[in-house]
Amino acid sequence: MTEREKMLSGQLYDCGDAALLARWHRAKDLVRDYNRADSADAETKERILSQLLGGRGANLWITAPFFVDYGENIYFGNNCEVNMNCVFLDDNVIRVGDNALIAPNVQIYTAFHPTDAAARFGPPRADGSFAFCKTRTAPVIIGDNVWIGGGVIIMPGVTIGDNSVIGAGSVVTKDIPAGVIACGNPCRVVRENT
Repeated sequence: MTEREKMLSGQLYDCGDAALLARWHRAKDLVRDYNRADSADAETKERILSQLLGGRGANLWITAPFFVDYGENIYFGNNCEVNMNCVFLDDNVIRVGDNALIAPNVQIYTAFHPTDAAARFGPPRADGSFAFCKTRTAPVIIGDNVWIGGGVIIMPGVTIGDNSVIGAGSVVTKDIPAGVIACGNPCRVVRENT
């Protein structure tokens, strides 16, 4: 099993693997080009997103700057907007449904590390060189008609149901059901979204 296969299946993997690093660097170069593109240059931005993302529907709007790990594990439905300064660490799948609104400074994480330092880094190297830390992943799924408020952090393995709203500044550590308004740290349902 390759390190990429381990990564996408949620197993402990080596993020310093040469093949993964090549994909990571490719994504960083594409994001750099996207973030430098003229704001009104829709043709260039469309071309870059077609190379960067795993898939997308019609009418995707991403305001630069935008940051990813791999890009290829991110999937958007139709009519989605991502505002400026969002970070999508897509070491596993990030799937965003139709009509999603993602406010500025949202961070979506799919990667996490063992809490034990020895498990994170393995045995020390004789020459003292840096070893990439070991990592695991879990996907993030965001349903249709979801609004993610500014500065929200979504942790690995979270699913947010259709027609829900996540209040600004929330830290989403557990699944949020459909049709609710939720906020806080940790994020909790406060009422139905009627």
